[in-house]
Amino acid sequence: MNDNKKLNCWEFKKCGREPGGSKAAELGVCPSSIDDNYHGVHGGFNAGRGCWAVAGTFCNGERQGTFAQKIANCVECDFLRKVLAEEFGSRKNHPAY
Repeated sequence: MNDNKKLNCWEFKKCGREPGGSKAAELGVCPSSIDDNYHGVHGGFNAGRGCWAVAGTFCNGERQGTFAQKIANCVECDFLRKVLAEEFGSRKNHPAY
């Protein structure tokens, strides 16, 4: 695997909820894997590198709510931290912090 490849959340978390994924039929497809409004953002496929902005994603085995309802959990997420580090050097350099 290319160490420089920017992973999508489902690749990083290995949840299997992307279309055709190992758990998609059983648990449903995660909205971030099919939401094309964020396609290409941070180099991701669909919302794969912007999952925190998509309502109804599956995180830690549970369906999450709206952005406002879930963002407190998202800022503690290892994947969000990875994306911010790759894109901005650290969370501290992100304009929102």
